Amino acid sequence: MFKPLLIEIGVEELPAVPLLKELKNIEKKYADILQKYSLLGEFEFYYTPRRLVLWHRDFLASQPDSVEEFFGAPLSVAYKDGEPTPAANGFAKKCGVSLDELSTATKGGKEVLYYKRDVKGKDSSLLLESIINEWITSLDFGKSMRWGELQKSFIRPVRWLNVVMGGDLIDVELFGVKSKLVTFVHRVSDFKPKKLIGMQDYFYTIREGGVILFQDERRQKILKEFKEIENSNKLNIEIDEDLLDEVVAITENPTALLGSFDEAFLRLPPEVIITSMKEHQRYFPVFKDGKLINKFVVVSNALTDDFSKVIEGNERVLRPRLADGLFFWDNDLKNGLTTDGLEKVAFFKGLGSVKDKITREAKIASALYEKYKIDTPKEELDKAINLAKADLMSEMVYEFTELQGLMGGYYALEQGESREVATAIAEQYLPDGEESALPSTPMSAIVAMSIKLDTLLALFSVNQIPTGSRDPFALRRAVNGLLRITNEYDFEFDIVKDLNTLACGYDKIDMKKLEAFFLERVKQYHKVNPSVVEAVLSTGERELLAISKKIQALDNIANSEGFSDAFSTFKRVANITRDIDLSVDLVVDSKLFEDDAERELYEKYMQIAQKEYDCYEDELDSLLGLKPELDKFFDSVMVNAEDEKVKNNRKSLVASIYKSILNIADIKEVSI
Repeated sequence: MFKPLLIEIGVEELPAVPLLKELKNIEKKYADILQKYSLLGEFEFYYTPRRLVLWHRDFLASQPDSVEEFFGAPLSVAYKDGEPTPAANGFAKKCGVSLDELSTATKGGKEVLYYKRDVKGKDSSLLLESIINEWITSLDFGKSMRWGELQKSFIRPVRWLNVVMGGDLIDVELFGVKSKLVTFVHRVSDFKPKKLIGMQDYFYTIREGGVILFQDERRQKILKEFKEIENSNKLNIEIDEDLLDEVVAITENPTALLGSFDEAFLRLPPEVIITSMKEHQRYFPVFKDGKLINKFVVVSNALTDDFSKVIEGNERVLRPRLADGLFFWDNDLKNGLTTDGLEKVAFFKGLGSVKDKITREAKIASALYEKYKIDTPKEELDKAINLAKADLMSEMVYEFTELQGLMGGYYALEQGESREVATAIAEQYLPDGEESALPSTPMSAIVAMSIKLDTLLALFSVNQIPTGSRDPFALRRAVNGLLRITNEYDFEFDIVKDLNTLACGYDKIDMKKLEAFFLERVKQYHKVNPSVVEAVLSTGERELLAISKKIQALDNIANSEGFSDAFSTFKRVANITRDIDLSVDLVVDSKLFEDDAERELYEKYMQIAQKEYDCYEDELDSLLGLKPELDKFFDSVMVNAEDEKVKNNRKSLVASIYKSILNIADIKEVSI
């Protein structure tokens, strides 16, 4: 039998960010608990800033009946000389029955004591308190708080509880709050609790009280009003999805409103204005013809017919934020971009100051400049590296730390540095995520690489190596960034040779650990069959650009039609050559050929081996194209011939082919 079930947990305002971080786990945790109680069924989860709601259209009124089975000791242990042993008596006691009520069963090939009993499912109403309490305590919002005299804690105090199954209020207690047939509506509508007649009355009451319960409906309402504002004002609203999630979570009845600020503030860099609006006020920036304009969109939670006062209030709150930004901007321009004082700013214990870090980065940048021969004057690169951290001394970055680097780029331009230097400073931390933009010039790329490489080498030198999920200095992200940059700019970088060269100025680095750290990121970075990555890495290739190109080449071929047929042939080739030292020069003497199949295979292989290829995929495809000749070779000749010279010559021929393939990948490692 099924009944509808409503669970509403009323709380003081939930902070949006912790709620959103746990959101992906909330329904799963509840489902796991229902599964544990044999009550799993379809349900929906809703949230507003003041409530967490679970809604079952059909909920099992009771657990299904079940059978419990108990297996005891083998009969040879349970009885001695026909008398029950303590093992038998203990098993009967555990089952709550007498020895006479036990039977036997076969388990693991032995006859053992056995007992089975039917268990009648419990009434769900008796289990809901445990289910709700287990679910709530399983949620992880980070910080939690206690209130009143309670010892338990939760993200915010629970103020009301409403649990109704069918037409009945279920007696449940949570954090000292007992369930009642009441709910609370939007505060602007009414502060007092609203009595409920039944379950359907709940949905009607909160809707009439100004609460849009369904988060997806709130989101769609916001987006619809955004579109209306855009169309009626001929402008564009920048929709930050994370910010949109936040305003959905902090409103019960959202309304999008258009506000404005003084045009004088547009003298500030757009990022300063946008950061002030987003981070502090949760406003959405507005653009026209691709340029930021002196307007913003705020999502209000007010219930009113006249929003003019709401708009005025938000405009009034934003003004001092922007005024502070303008004050910082003017002061920083007056002081100029300088590294004075960075010698007093510690980078990390044992690694000196930020000024010391700049010195190390400059050495790496010089080495990369010589390696990549970019078409930019060296003095431009030196300026970019030396000024990259200068904005740490600015008032703007002290207030808005997330603008570090970006503000340095603006200040560099204002004090007369070239646009390329300013761009390199602004882009020094790129890419800073999977979806992040990349440095836009080769010089910017070298600056970004130098910073990432110093951070890796320096922190590994003091044994600050990420473990598990812990990575406080984002070293994994740094390696991912290096992979993306080298691929974008065709920069060759060997994680053994080049890292060892650059590591000369650092103490006590375990280079094997650093290499392994890079390789682990390579495996995570490439979204292909893991065995394809392993096939490339197992050849000993350690140059990042080549690794990426070889992985892509092998993946394309491994996913092509006919690879399975070729794979079996070349796996045989690999088996034949496994005892041959492929590191030495292999000599094939055509005078020792005894069969046309040998000559044909050798001639075709030599044509392929002597050809120049534009990419690894073409080369590998050509080598795998030797399958017909190899199959004919294996059918026509015996590799392990009685004549030792002929045998070794044939093995050398096969090994030469596989050695050429190994220059790209060890395809026997591919799982198909």
